[in-house]
Amino acid sequence: MHVHMKAELKATSISFQNPSLFNTITSPPPLSQPEALKGYLGSLDGTCIEKLLLHCASALESNDITLAQQVMWVLNNVASPLGDTNQRLTSWFLRALISRASRICPTSMNFKGSNIIQRRLMSVTELAGYVDLIPWHRFGFCASNNEIFKAIKGFEKVHILDFSITPCMQWPTFIDSLAKLQEGPPSLRITVPSFRPMVPPLVNISIHEVGQRLGNFAKFKDVPFEFNVIGDNNVSNLMTSEELRNIESTSFDFESMLSLLNPSMLNLREDEALVINCQNWLRYLSDDRKGQNISIRDVFMNLVKGLNPQIMLLVDEDCDLSSSSLTSRITASFNHLWILFDALDTFLPKDSIQRTEFESDIGQKIENIISFEGHQRIERLESGMQMSQRMKNVGYFSVPFCDETVVEVKSLLDEHASGWGMKREENMLVLTWKGNSCVFGTAWVPSEMSLDM
Repeated sequence: MHVHMKAELKATSISFQNPSLFNTITSPPPLSQPEALKGYLGSLDGTCIEKLLLHCASALESNDITLAQQVMWVLNNVASPLGDTNQRLTSWFLRALISRASRICPTSMNFKGSNIIQRRLMSVTELAGYVDLIPWHRFGFCASNNEIFKAIKGFEKVHILDFSITPCMQWPTFIDSLAKLQEGPPSLRITVPSFRPMVPPLVNISIHEVGQRLGNFAKFKDVPFEFNVIGDNNVSNLMTSEELRNIESTSFDFESMLSLLNPSMLNLREDEALVINCQNWLRYLSDDRKGQNISIRDVFMNLVKGLNPQIMLLVDEDCDLSSSSLTSRITASFNHLWILFDALDTFLPKDSIQRTEFESDIGQKIENIISFEGHQRIERLESGMQMSQRMKNVGYFSVPFCDETVVEVKSLLDEHASGWGMKREENMLVLTWKGNSCVFGTAWVPSEMSLDM
């Protein structure tokens, strides 16, 4: 438990700002089991809130809707989207629990909230501001770019196979660095899949248009550039903004994408240095084991290893959300996602639209983690240690980050609030907030290549 989550909340009740979402708990239910909640009402700090969430989850898992409603009423008197860190985080967990309850017993809960998550499509400029807000994404960009730079030294042609939920936001800085090489830049080819998990942030232009803008920037910097989109059926390009907002995030077809990961479809060339870049993306590949006791996540890792990359970068949030247990996921996500709410609290006012939208994106993640099960639960993070073991199991060798990369990352963090830091864990670099692990970065090569290192 984070020690800084334990600050006392005000003893007075706080009305939830959207009571229509919680119509069944806006007044206290009859407490047929008063002892079950006794002791929580006096000191609702972070620890007590977490216990209440777990109490509610246990009630839902045992189909005790009455007890779940009683706990939700207590949480409703704490939650506020405009309150402090704990209150804002609680409001999203409460929404997710009510959403889950409405699926279990829709008549009893009578949930009025929409089951369709509305997403606002960002412009590229807005996305850049979103990424720059805190170093959550830029940490991985910076660490990865420096290691890629080192791995491609001496090559005249570079091919990056890019899997990222922030479409190509990593590459302008990389292209700028290539342009500054004294010996002149290598030619750069970037290949991206035409489809991606329908999770925030989403942009209001197609991936082709993103590639065109990146190409214009590369041309301005005199870097030879090529941009390719694989699996392009133009479906996403023909959708309206409204259709993109409402599309089910679970409709992302990973298995179709896997069939494209071969030298022929990727048009691999022998004289290119191939780089595999995965930024906050692998979590959306299912870790359910099917058929020959292998998951889609493992199949992906094996397929890209077979492409013989010069280096593979893997960056994601350092948290385990893979458990089938709802209570385990609540504990892990509450302690992990608290970090983002606390970090935003340090420099953005409560009425900031930018903060509201960022926290709404986190709230959508919470809803998927808590409200859904089976194939609909797509937020399936593994910790850095778990993912590293998975990489080793399929035949990758871990590459330590060089000192120059560490210096670059520290310089990046100096641009942000003093709570951000970095630590090494084995060969991982880990972004921290007030000492708590946030995001891990790792670098890998196929085990066969490690013999030449």
